[in-house]
Amino acid sequence: MSHENFIVMIYAKIVFNLILYKLMIFLQKITKHPIRFLLYLEWILLGIITLSQILKFPLYARRSIHFFPVGEVSNLLYINLFLLIVFSIMGIFLPINKSRYYKIIYTTIEIILIIITTFLGGLHLSPMLCLILVIRDCLIFADKQNIIINIFVFSLFILIQIQRLQNLTRIPLFARERFILVLFTSIIMFGLLIIFLQLLVKAVMSERKSREELAIANEKLRQYARKIENIAALEERNRIAREIHDSLGHYLTVLNVNLEAAWKLRKSEPSESMEFLADAKQLGSKALNEVRQSVAALRNNWWLNQSLESAIANLIADFYKSTGILPTSNISINSSLNQEVKIAIYRIVQEALTNIYKYASATTVEIHIFTTTNLHLIVQDNGQGFNLKQNTTGFGLQGMRERTLALGGELEILTDPGAGCKIIANFPSFRE
Repeated sequence: MSHENFIVMIYAKIVFNLILYKLMIFLQKITKHPIRFLLYLEWILLGIITLSQILKFPLYARRSIHFFPVGEVSNLLYINLFLLIVFSIMGIFLPINKSRYYKIIYTTIEIILIIITTFLGGLHLSPMLCLILVIRDCLIFADKQNIIINIFVFSLFILIQIQRLQNLTRIPLFARERFILVLFTSIIMFGLLIIFLQLLVKAVMSERKSREELAIANEKLRQYARKIENIAALEERNRIAREIHDSLGHYLTVLNVNLEAAWKLRKSEPSESMEFLADAKQLGSKALNEVRQSVAALRNNWWLNQSLESAIANLIADFYKSTGILPTSNISINSSLNQEVKIAIYRIVQEALTNIYKYASATTVEIHIFTTTNLHLIVQDNGQGFNLKQNTTGFGLQGMRERTLALGGELEILTDPGAGCKIIANFPSFRE
């Protein structure tokens, strides 16, 4: 390969990459258009105008158009097509986030293009360009500024119709009267069409803004739910750490004292030494139960390898090992649950069983999970209950409420001293 061919190939590659880069920017501008179907509507209208121009000029090939000589008719077609292309490309680069000064310049250029194609280029379908201008201005300007632009566009349309009327001096009087009536009707219809387009674009923009605000609100809600989950997990770990320090540390301390006493009395007082060993055995069992409860509470990723039914079954098994009480469960779910609801159900049941184990002194526990139009969770025991007004600030009850409310659900606690406790949680949105 010669040096000259190599340089030509390099230049060709650079030009190709530049064209490809510009094309990507162009496509990116299209995807960022505020309402793309309006952009496609503009292109359809501009295509109709372009087709009408191409079909119109051959009909006038043997005479002049307005004040243009016959020889310039073909050039006039090329000029109109070029201006239509420029007008079309401008629709992609809307100055929505630009300054008011930039917006005014942009609109002024559009108006100049319409005037050139109408009064100098003889574009018969130029009112369509006015409609496109109305649509773009609804996206660019605020309401007050938009009204001023619309009045100006309507006045421009009237001037276009008057200019056409001046070209009808040679037609018969009765035909001229009918044409005037048609022009007057078209002016009224154009005004109504401007109002309709303005209301339509504003309605579409308002609907889109509402959807964007709703999407932002949903994203904030999801972030809030995740934040609550993280805070709840952190507070749960802190609570478990305190409990391990208080309860397990207490048991192990007393256990160590009993073992030391049994060791010292093993020869002189064997019977008392055996009593200390029996107490130490009971303390060891209690400490083991505390460890099981803490380990069960620290399970974070149970949902990765098992279903909600098996996870609840493991909670029931751990509860039975700790208390000797076997809860009855009834789980009837007719559709798959989303992950966030599954985690919330598991944590609420876990917290409820923990509270029953520590405070309720219950002999029976019932767990019901079922679906109707909503997802329902009920955890009920026959324990000693409590005064709800005096026990509303604990982490357990607060965590249950926050988990339920974060998913749009409701939590209700029914309890009284000596009447047991019933926890009811309802989730309206639970499917995957």
